[in-house]
Amino acid sequence: MAFIHLDVRCLYTLIICTTFGSMPSNAELKVNPPQDFEIVDPGYLGYLSLQWQPPLFLDNFKECTIEYELKYRNIDSKHWKTIITKNLHYKDGFDLNKGIEAKIHTLLPAQCTNGSEVRSSWSETTYWTSPRGNLETKIQDMDCVYYNWQYLLCSWKSGMGVHFDTNYQLFYWYEGLNHAIQCTDYINVNGKNMGCRFPYLESSDYKDFYICVNGSSESHPIRPSYFIFQLQNIVKPLPPDYLSLTVKNSEEINLKWSMPKGPIPAKCFIYEIEFTEDDTTWVTTTVENEIQITRTSNESQKLCFLVRSKVNMYCSDDGIWSEWSDEQCWKGDIWKETLVFFLIPFAFVSLFVLVITCLLLYKQRALLKMIFHTKKEVFSHQETFC
Repeated sequence: MAFIHLDVRCLYTLIICTTFGSMPSNAELKVNPPQDFEIVDPGYLGYLSLQWQPPLFLDNFKECTIEYELKYRNIDSKHWKTIITKNLHYKDGFDLNKGIEAKIHTLLPAQCTNGSEVRSSWSETTYWTSPRGNLETKIQDMDCVYYNWQYLLCSWKSGMGVHFDTNYQLFYWYEGLNHAIQCTDYINVNGKNMGCRFPYLESSDYKDFYICVNGSSESHPIRPSYFIFQLQNIVKPLPPDYLSLTVKNSEEINLKWSMPKGPIPAKCFIYEIEFTEDDTTWVTTTVENEIQITRTSNESQKLCFLVRSKVNMYCSDDGIWSEWSDEQCWKGDIWKETLVFFLIPFAFVSLFVLVITCLLLYKQRALLKMIFHTKKEVFSHQETFC
């Protein structure tokens, strides 16, 4: 009986050892991190390349498709961007005013490891532009506007405490250009470059647009400034024109205007309308170039409105409002104003004609009187002679 219990215990032990011994433990599977991980600056003013080489000792995973998990951010950012890729490089735009940090590890997919993904340790790297010049020497108040989706203009102010001989240069790049290009049409103020008028920028919409403004001075180095934006997000359209205000009946009012001129599609506009009824003003928005409203009072004597435009959320992430259009008004009891408008000049003209007529009549009467007296004197003289 004791032998039977012993055999059963041995059988259980054999089954357990066989079962767990035949299953490879994922804890024993290891993979190395990628090699030679680095951030490379090709000179595109913030568009950088993160690149690496495959990890060592991949012979045991020849049948596996190796993947890489890449995380990166500007150093002051709270959020990492994460990319899963099979490639050995990845490109993206960064703010070169700040440092960049990135990390990467190797991933073995679940089908290669009996159902559990295996990851290597992290490989990390950082990147900084070469610091030069004090922070206060950077330009101030950079402002870029893409007017009517046609031409770009940027302007800035000098840095704090820079020497009088300081001057600035602007360079720009976007995907499609072979290299960074310097501004060829500077806005010059008192002998210094304080802005740039850009030429026609072909195929530049919906792409990151990179700008660097650096400076030169014989007395001290100037800290460069870097900017990234997309042109469609800084468009400032023209204001609408040909405004029309029509009072259809005692209550309904139709407001209509023409779409601003230029290359911006009609579907890309949003309009803000400021409407005034007597002393009350309110504002509303619409994506159409016509709106129907209701008067608050049939006794209102003055109705006015004006409009401005902006590129809407369907064509950009943001935009800049245009200037306001000219005001268009309707005034009640206009027949009274028209009557006054005509009566006052008519009264002046009538008075003028009356005065002239009286003067003429007066002169004519005086002339007739003079002729009568002359004839009378002649007649009296003839009688005396006889």
